[in-house]
Amino acid sequence: MWIDLKNHATRIADRRIEDLFANDSRAQTYSTTALGMLFDYSKTQIDAEVMDTLIALAKASEVEARRDAMFRGDKINETEGRAVLHTALRNLDGGAIEVEGADVMPEVLGTLDRMEALAEEIRAGDITDVVNIGIGGSDLGPVMGVLALAPYHDGPRCHFVSNVDGADIADTLRGCDPEKTMFIVASKTFTTIETMTNARTAKAWLADKGVSEEGRFVALSSNVDGAGAFGIPAERVFGFEDWVGGRYSMWGPIGLSMMIAIGGAAFRAFLRGGQAMDRHFQAAELHENLPVLLALVGIWHNQGMGYASRAVLPYDNRLMRLPAYLQQLEMESNGKGVAMDGSDLAVQSGPIVWGEPGTNGQHAFYQLIHQGTAVVPCEFLVAAQGHEEDLKHHHQLLVANCFAQSEALMRGRTLDEARAKVAGKFEGDELERQARHRVFPGNRPSTTLIYDQLDPETLGKIIALYEHRVFVEGVILGINSYDQWGVELGKELATALGPVVSGDASAADKDGSTQQLVSFFLRHNA
Repeated sequence: MWIDLKNHATRIADRRIEDLFANDSRAQTYSTTALGMLFDYSKTQIDAEVMDTLIALAKASEVEARRDAMFRGDKINETEGRAVLHTALRNLDGGAIEVEGADVMPEVLGTLDRMEALAEEIRAGDITDVVNIGIGGSDLGPVMGVLALAPYHDGPRCHFVSNVDGADIADTLRGCDPEKTMFIVASKTFTTIETMTNARTAKAWLADKGVSEEGRFVALSSNVDGAGAFGIPAERVFGFEDWVGGRYSMWGPIGLSMMIAIGGAAFRAFLRGGQAMDRHFQAAELHENLPVLLALVGIWHNQGMGYASRAVLPYDNRLMRLPAYLQQLEMESNGKGVAMDGSDLAVQSGPIVWGEPGTNGQHAFYQLIHQGTAVVPCEFLVAAQGHEEDLKHHHQLLVANCFAQSEALMRGRTLDEARAKVAGKFEGDELERQARHRVFPGNRPSTTLIYDQLDPETLGKIIALYEHRVFVEGVILGINSYDQWGVELGKELATALGPVVSGDASAADKDGSTQQLVSFFLRHNA
């Protein structure tokens, strides 16, 4: 079927997306409404034949059976022998979920109650600043969520430290009152080198300011003993099982900073949004299933058309960290070159994911998107309603820009239209030269996800939508979306280089480039 997709790509190579709208029903045919959202993928080259092939590919890959196995608690993470059950963290009223014969839901719900009790205690106290120390999935999810839900903040200010670069924690702590600051140390193993280095620096900061660390630290970790050795008592440790991957973990203890910022009720609404998307994903037919359709569009553009990247473009400033969050979610999950059976992947793996919020991106990289030589499929997200009632004209202008960009990408501007633009300003050869610079090739695909308003429940739906999209794409590609061996080698080499850059070991066994870099560093770091 991969050959069929390529054949379709050849078949439609010279066709204009705009021409497909000669059929008045195209927009309705190639869009789906569910859970208060409209997903419009009509501004793509997908037609009935392409969609039939994509659906057949999903069925041949047994997406539905793999989906059911995931929700059932089967060990679909086959390289690590683990279940994949981040969905259990948002299963507020969905009944038992068993792993190896034991229902995990009592512990999940009990942990959620403990989190809420602590969050409300902190929110009711004199703490003004909470600093979450984590990296990767222990940082990107809560950072994104806290920013996204700013209108719902009624608790302490939340800050995030992730980079081992000392500038990160130094700049963050500079604005905090040590008497009114507490720290969340987020590391499943409680050994992550960047996180633990920053946590020890936070400890030293309190001591240097003459403030007791008692009651100032919370651990989000499964290593209760390690947290205890650090000085965090067991009652302030919130663990999660190995069936929750880091980049899928914001629904549980890793979301504690979000809960502190917005409160327990709003956090539970976020979980219910995720649960609603789970139920839709499980129940909807493939051709009406939001995660499946989002995945099939991605497969068509990447493996079918050969477009190597996708831009995620939220026209919602509070979703400014969504592209970075999805970058990890998608590239760490599906950036693989080996199929589940250990063979080389037969097709291109997951795409490069990047983006920025609109309208900022329009004044940055949209030049390349519109007139560059590489085609970049764009995924727009926008809310029908903003939160600022007194600034409705701002939101209307924002939405107009969003819709205009997808239209411009599709339509483009012909040479004749460009000539008309500059006629009267230039003549002859100069008119022709100037006109050519104003040509937009158009025929560039995009999708748009529009939703009512960015509230906690809607954010939950959006995040779960993209999680399941990654799952479907991974199943179709035949890879394991839930391991991440690609991050290990760099960690191992960094550990070995630690003594070298501190001057305590030789770089003699390193390559010439690394030796040169170390030598320069040591000379200038003395």
